[in-house]
Amino acid sequence: MSSKPVVIGDNVWIGEGVCIMPGVTIGDNVIIGANAVVTHSFPKNAVIAGVPAKIIKTIDGND
Repeated sequence: MSSKPVVIGDNVWIGEGVCIMPGVTIGDNVIIGANAVVTHSFPKNAVIAGVPAKIIKTIDGND
């Protein structure tokens, strides 16, 4: 059996009850909403939520 690593960037906020699947990479400055199911990788500066998780907003640094 082999498993894939989960990579979580710097300054990532993970809400309560979040499930991150194997092999997913989360970029820097990402916010993951509570109870989200993260099934694929996301770039930096995003707010994600849902089942399955999707980008609901991007953060440009001026917010």
